[in-house]
Amino acid sequence: MEVRIGIRNVAREVAFESAHTPQQVRATVADALSSGSQLIELEDDKGATVLVPTEALAYVEIGAQEKGRVGFGR
Repeated sequence: MEVRIGIRNVAREVAFESAHTPQQVRATVADALSSGSQLIELEDDKGATVLVPTEALAYVEIGAQEKGRVGFGR
């Protein structure tokens, strides 16, 4: 599933694939914002950690969870 994060005053967004469900990503972001945490910590599908300062967060776009493909796909 693709996650895209917009950061204030930065032209490019942070985009990565995540193995987590949309609900897990939403809960992680909501918990970080409501608890007053300074960072949102997410993990991509390769195990790398993505840290975003909560004060710089503009938006989080959570894509639909991808279903298995059949045939000659990418």
